[in-house]
Amino acid sequence: MPDGLHTLGRWTRDRARATPDRIAIDDRGVVVTYRELDARAERLAASLRAAGYAVGDRIATITGNSSDHVVLFFACAKAGLVLVPLSWRLAPRELAAQLEIAEPALLLVENEFESLARATLARLARRIPNAPLGTHGVEAEVPAPAVRGLADVPPERREVHDDDALLIIFTSGTTAVPKGAVLTHANCFWTNLSFSRIAGVGAGDTVLAVMPQYHVGGWNITPLLAWWTGATVVLERTFDPGRVLHLIQERGITTMMGVPANYLFLAQHPDFDATDLSSLAHAIVGGAPMPPALLRTWHARGVALTQGYGLTEASPNVLCLPDEDARTRAGSAGKPYPHVDVAVADPVTGEHLPGEAEGELLVHGPSVFPGYFRDPAATDATLAGGWLRTGDLVRRDADGYFTIVDRIKDIYISGGEGVAPAEVEAVLMGHPAVADVAVVGVPDDRWGEAGAAWVVVRRGRVTDSAELTDFARASLARFKVPREVHFVDELPRSTAGKVLRRELAERSATRVEERR
Repeated sequence: MPDGLHTLGRWTRDRARATPDRIAIDDRGVVVTYRELDARAERLAASLRAAGYAVGDRIATITGNSSDHVVLFFACAKAGLVLVPLSWRLAPRELAAQLEIAEPALLLVENEFESLARATLARLARRIPNAPLGTHGVEAEVPAPAVRGLADVPPERREVHDDDALLIIFTSGTTAVPKGAVLTHANCFWTNLSFSRIAGVGAGDTVLAVMPQYHVGGWNITPLLAWWTGATVVLERTFDPGRVLHLIQERGITTMMGVPANYLFLAQHPDFDATDLSSLAHAIVGGAPMPPALLRTWHARGVALTQGYGLTEASPNVLCLPDEDARTRAGSAGKPYPHVDVAVADPVTGEHLPGEAEGELLVHGPSVFPGYFRDPAATDATLAGGWLRTGDLVRRDADGYFTIVDRIKDIYISGGEGVAPAEVEAVLMGHPAVADVAVVGVPDDRWGEAGAAWVVVRRGRVTDSAELTDFARASLARFKVPREVHFVDELPRSTAGKVLRRELAERSATRVEERR
């Protein structure tokens, strides 16, 4: 079979030929047709090649979600370049560290983030050319690429191959130093093909994209599938519950993706009950299982929900729970996507466990990444015997459905018994006064470790620590009941919407020290 059949550069070309006048992107009211998207991407790809950029060169960005960024993505796909989208929420020190790893040939910056980029570049010993995005920036004039680093291979002038890198996505860094996960054209092709077998996004859909484009979900969970199938993508800069509800009603959004926190904030918004959600036929949930009470809230509004589990290193889709299963298997992450193989392994020995089992989830298939950029040690630790080690503890039942127990690193030991924070959180979320909650393990003189719950109280409700621990005690073994409850206005979250447990654990440790 010829190489290059699964490269993404052809997607806009195919759509421009089939549906040239259909709207590909609605970027805050400014629309781009498929003809325009492909023409701009082709011109930019040709200009980048003419300026000396070669297959494998990296182009980093600091930008919000925008059509200009999408044009650049497809230009990189056509030219064999690697897009490295960086988070504008990071500090200059953090961004500089990521640029040191990626060694891009060019940095493209949205005007809004010019000062952030300047502060970042000032920290680097190596000079990186930079320019604005868009038709008045890099699309008008392409700077010459940076001098290649010692680790770079000689430039190649050739066609793009399936296993060429397309994206380097830096992991969130909630548990360790961020690493650059390399995703190839084939990785993105296969994860979108498998996603299409479940999500069913088609030409008639209007997809709302709110996940940041420096996150794998900003590309591979609905937007790229939408552009492959000829749908319209409504791009939003950030997630604002009130505006999202307005867009669903005004634009007739048919499909969207978010983490459970997004759907929680939407359901808690004062406009939720009055918003017409009839167009929203399908909502995708990632990042964590939906709490049963929240699931019932959305089902009551007639919205079908497909829950999923994934991680950047798997491009990201691994497990999914379609709506028909969600109604009877609340809390489950479902079964593997098509073209994805999974296994359950003993976390210590690595032995694969058959049948009903609890252990670490392993993933294998064409969507699994080839490794971390220039980090062979981390790659070897994550890819074992051809399987991706996820670091997540799962439980597989007799019917083959998987439940995510928790991050192996998040589980704490109390009195010799393992406690999964996610289980305790699910119980506390059932209390009518709890809007959001996170549980972490903290040192305990008697039991080794105990649970500390951080709770956000629902607007208009009142509760206290005694009431919540009594509530938890009715459903949990005694060693699982949190020893202490803290009340906060909001939980600290990563840019992907995941709770920063490490930060909460540090807060708890500080409080313990202050009491001593």
